[in-house]
Amino acid sequence: MNRATGTISLSINGNPLTLPADPSRRLSEVLREGLGLRGTKVGCDAGDCGACTVLLDGAPVCACLTPLAQVGGRDVQTVEGLQATALQQAFLRHGAAQCGICTPGMLMTATAFLQDRPNPTRAEAEEALGGVLCRCTGYAKIIDAVLDAAPGAPAQMPEAGHAVGARVERLDGGPKVAGTEIYGADACPEHTLLVRAVRAPSAPARFTLGDIDAWRAAQPGEVHVFTAKDIPGANIYGTIPPFADQPALAEDRARLRGEAVALVAGEAGVIEALDLTTFPITWEQSDATALVHDNRPDNLLIAGVVRRGDADGALANAVHVAEAQAETPYIEHAYIEPEAGVAWMEGDTLVIQACTQAPVMDRDDTARILGLDPQQVRIIPAAAGGGFGAKLDLSLQPLIGLVAMKTGRPARMIYTRAESMASTTKRHPSKMTGRAGVDADGRITGLIFDGDFNTGAYASWGPTVAGRVPVHASGPYYTPNYAAEARAIHSYEPISGAFRGFGVPQAAILQEALYDDLALKAGLDRLAFRRLNALQDGQSTVCGQVLHGVGIAACLDALKAPWEEALANAETANAQGGRYRHGVGVASCWYGCGNTGLPNPSTIRVGITAKGELCLHQGATDIGQGSNTVITQICADALGLPVGQFRLIGPDTGLTPDCGKTSASRQTYVTGKAALLAGQALRGRILALSNMAEDARISLERGTLTVTDDRGERQVTLGDLPPDAHGYVLAAEETYDPPTSPLDENGQGSPYAVYGFGAQMAELTVDTQLGTVKVTRITAAHDLGRVVNPLLAEGQVEGGVAQGLGLALMEEYIPGRTENLHDYLIPTTGDMPEVKSIFVEVPDPEGPMGLKGLGEHVLIPTAPAILNAIRHATGAKVTKLPALPHRVLAAIREAQG
Repeated sequence: MNRATGTISLSINGNPLTLPADPSRRLSEVLREGLGLRGTKVGCDAGDCGACTVLLDGAPVCACLTPLAQVGGRDVQTVEGLQATALQQAFLRHGAAQCGICTPGMLMTATAFLQDRPNPTRAEAEEALGGVLCRCTGYAKIIDAVLDAAPGAPAQMPEAGHAVGARVERLDGGPKVAGTEIYGADACPEHTLLVRAVRAPSAPARFTLGDIDAWRAAQPGEVHVFTAKDIPGANIYGTIPPFADQPALAEDRARLRGEAVALVAGEAGVIEALDLTTFPITWEQSDATALVHDNRPDNLLIAGVVRRGDADGALANAVHVAEAQAETPYIEHAYIEPEAGVAWMEGDTLVIQACTQAPVMDRDDTARILGLDPQQVRIIPAAAGGGFGAKLDLSLQPLIGLVAMKTGRPARMIYTRAESMASTTKRHPSKMTGRAGVDADGRITGLIFDGDFNTGAYASWGPTVAGRVPVHASGPYYTPNYAAEARAIHSYEPISGAFRGFGVPQAAILQEALYDDLALKAGLDRLAFRRLNALQDGQSTVCGQVLHGVGIAACLDALKAPWEEALANAETANAQGGRYRHGVGVASCWYGCGNTGLPNPSTIRVGITAKGELCLHQGATDIGQGSNTVITQICADALGLPVGQFRLIGPDTGLTPDCGKTSASRQTYVTGKAALLAGQALRGRILALSNMAEDARISLERGTLTVTDDRGERQVTLGDLPPDAHGYVLAAEETYDPPTSPLDENGQGSPYAVYGFGAQMAELTVDTQLGTVKVTRITAAHDLGRVVNPLLAEGQVEGGVAQGLGLALMEEYIPGRTENLHDYLIPTTGDMPEVKSIFVEVPDPEGPMGLKGLGEHVLIPTAPAILNAIRHATGAKVTKLPALPHRVLAAIREAQG
């Protein structure tokens, strides 16, 4: 640092710079806010996630922990300094970037590692990248890319008609590996105000606001303050309108620790320096035993029920009966990107660019809160740095919208990691019991399930969880007699919302423990028991729905050979004795794609301009699962043009039709079906215009369509055709809404049109002295109906397994204690087992091209398979998750009597 000039000199990406000296300012802030190098991401500001990793004189460091004073005279390299390296290409080739928020940190760490170890082993690569967290990929594809970081030939796009089934690289992957993708915290227009929230330190509590004007006047710069009284519309929202109960800003009562009660906004330097503990507000603790909502007796939000046959009678007459209980905790989504966004006015239109999974829902709820017509609000989803369900709920959208409306200036808000973890939704904690019975042959005769699901302070997706769990708690097994009830119960605790599975992963833990018990009592192999009872085509579910295209038997059959091999290996290892015991477990899943018995439409538009540009408008937000790529592949084959010719537009409520929310494994199926129909419709228009046969080949080049069949070819000059209202000379727009029916008072009906199926096998080792569990392999067989993109599907399986592993063994969110990524543990590279994916294709008659969803399904069987493997190894039944060492040891002691 030059004290005389008050500057610091350094080099960034090879360019010498002299910057104003602010020695204590974080390097991450200087890079992102001072220099606009926002490829460096910030996920925690504590060195826990590694997303902000840059190279300092060639060595990886966390930019969020590095003060500017330490970089004087040194060389800093960021992801922007990488120029289409072989490593970046390998990341694309192997599908190593899903949501992409951790990708810059991974790339920089791997770049330094490969400079020292150009030919590493897999174990060395895993260790080197262990300090960078990823919540999407399960790390396998990242390690594959690091081990294959050699120059390669450019990726070849599949030819027309051959996109579906091809390992197409992620179409939106380029900006992710280049560090140019725009996430919620990356956009900052000129003259933007920074917004922070004053939040409740505890709950339940009532509060009184003091002299805000005097407090504002005492600040060193201009500060705007907004409270609930400034909200011009209805200060209430919810993901399911009949149950809307959450205020955008609390009015006089906080039901949730971390709930926003006021906003402050101003110039960034002023707001960053504010001490919000001085904000004039008086808190008074409330009675924690009082009803959370006065209109919900016993704190019951809703109960979901499915009844079929006589479950009590079936159990009374069963040859073997098993009972089980299970308890699961709060689970944090732990996406690496905290909530962030910016809002501004364009004339009378409020524009909000923020991370979200549901742009149209955001638009409608924000408009209602701010007293606007929905058409006066435009939502432009930023790239989402992970979501997994929590970014379905509103967070900062109405808050920054309020500030932008009131001030006329752009407003930007970025949650801290602690804010994100305290105020956003979690997986529902559950307490479940169950009883099941079989006949003399081991066939299931009946099952009774009962569960309480803690939905927290506000409803969020509690009604969906309560409704979906009873439908699924039988598992993918024929169960003629069934009674299941799930209740969503309020508490003054974190809000529980959507998280990859909507309660089904919790129910599967109980259901699969019951079936292991019954297999043992009936003297059957555990895999054979499941195969015996697996749903078959033409059988009815517990909702009375007759299914076709059922793939669970094929999934279980695919596990038979690895199952037998794993059992033999475990038996051999255990015969040697000692403290380490080896176990093998299996579990199955099924999952209905889309909303439960409710309308669920998606609309797709595809068009060709006069200049020959082929555009796909699809509003399905891609949160890393690959919808941008997969939906384009489906549309491409339906139309008959190469996937590489498409330009993707959307999602953007001002430009794209509504494709619904990204949740419940609905996008590939529902929006994919709309894309199929739109592609087919546009192809039909082209064939009709050219008077060519159904099997004609279409090509598009320089403003000319060429259509060829056995009779010859016909050319269509696009510039000769009149454009429509959207500027296309040829276009089609199609909507698809799955055929479902509402459930009656006994839960009977057709809740979903398409189900996905899967089964997983876990192999592990338990240290019986320490209680630690090391999972060595997960073999995952999943029925996709048809595999659209094997590369992306493998990534979904590996990422889902990682989250299931965390659910089983390590993750537990405790309010006020684990509001960071240091105390809240998620799997790292060192925790992950080998994951072997087996894809089964049993076409569904309703799904586009026979396909089914995948994203939610892959998480569901992992935890129960691991728990069943622990039991196989040691006899221990772990009934309270996670299976921490002390719980495993206690269960071992109980099993030993």
